[in-house]
Amino acid sequence: MAIAKLTDAERHAALAALKGWAHEAGRDALVKHFKFRDFSEAWGFMNRVALLAEKHDHHPEWSNVYNRVEILLTTHDAGGLSVRDVAMAKAIDAL
Repeated sequence: MAIAKLTDAERHAALAALKGWAHEAGRDALVKHFKFRDFSEAWGFMNRVALLAEKHDHHPEWSNVYNRVEILLTTHDAGGLSVRDVAMAKAIDAL
């Protein structure tokens, strides 16, 4: 079953409910930058996100440089943002 891409209204409502997440229009994705005390703390966070990703069967695009982590969420099957991205962003924020 295909997952639907969010409408403009749904995207706007989702962004309003997510603290610190931004819409990356060129990719129709959610993006958030995280900063930690050091590399070890950043890596630990990434490990926890990886476990969430497996649980949600939804895997982020991300990068890590020392104490910074950038996470980008989009649903390739939908061609942009979907409810799966919003759910994953909320789960990440709950860490």
